[in-house]
Amino acid sequence: MPDFPLIDTHVHLWDPAHLCYPWLAEVPALNRPHRIEDFRLACGSVQVAKLVFVQCECDPSLSWREAQWVAEVAKSEPRLRGIVAQAPLEKGDAVEDDLLRLAEIPLVRGVRRLLQSEADDAFCLRPDFVRGVRRLARFGFSFDLCVFHRQLANATELVRRCPEVRFVLDHIGKPAIKEGRLEPWRTDLKALAALPNVWCKVSGLVTEADWAKWTAADLRPYLEHVRACFGPERLMFGGDWPVSTQATDYPRWVATVDEIWRACPPAELRRLYVANAEQFYRI
Repeated sequence: MPDFPLIDTHVHLWDPAHLCYPWLAEVPALNRPHRIEDFRLACGSVQVAKLVFVQCECDPSLSWREAQWVAEVAKSEPRLRGIVAQAPLEKGDAVEDDLLRLAEIPLVRGVRRLLQSEADDAFCLRPDFVRGVRRLARFGFSFDLCVFHRQLANATELVRRCPEVRFVLDHIGKPAIKEGRLEPWRTDLKALAALPNVWCKVSGLVTEADWAKWTAADLRPYLEHVRACFGPERLMFGGDWPVSTQATDYPRWVATVDEIWRACPPAELRRLYVANAEQFYRI
């Protein structure tokens, strides 16, 4: 385990009694409240100094209410320093009003419009969507890219078209870890990492692996490639709690990352666990 408090850049919180999350009906193991007090318990012995909330796919009409609710939660949890909110970027220039409302919430640092579930893998390259993403720069908002590995090439083109926006790739692009496949993810990730305005979250790997049987050895080639592509300056730790609980508990995930990267210099580990997150999310 790291011998210093870390920053978790990818935490989800939800309460189905407060807001509607349609997707939870299909995931019984997660279909209950996961509040900040549950996260505190889940951390166990892991010291978390700061955390960033990432939107949880509530009903799109409730996006602003979700961000507002989390801002209220932060009043009793000072470690909650940033919000990545949901916004309908496919509205193009018309998303301006949505972004203006989000900008009224001081903790909002970025936006995520989930792409992984789109039937059209090129959805992110539709002209209106590209215009919506480019609007983020005016507000200083970053964009969280959440895509499956098959969508990486299109995500890379989106980043090329929006050089003024800072991007972060969630869950290292969701490679096919369960099948043990590296290509074409390995090649596509390298192309994405070559663009200077994109970072990457070391998160979500275990839910792409065999939930019941995964080992650190299964994850090692993926994490080593991510480090080779992005270097120590553009990687951030993320727990993906509570989605990750389908395959691991929180301390085990932290211990796994630590085991694989234990030989890294101390300064590099502090970048991964703390400094890069502070810089990217301005926390």
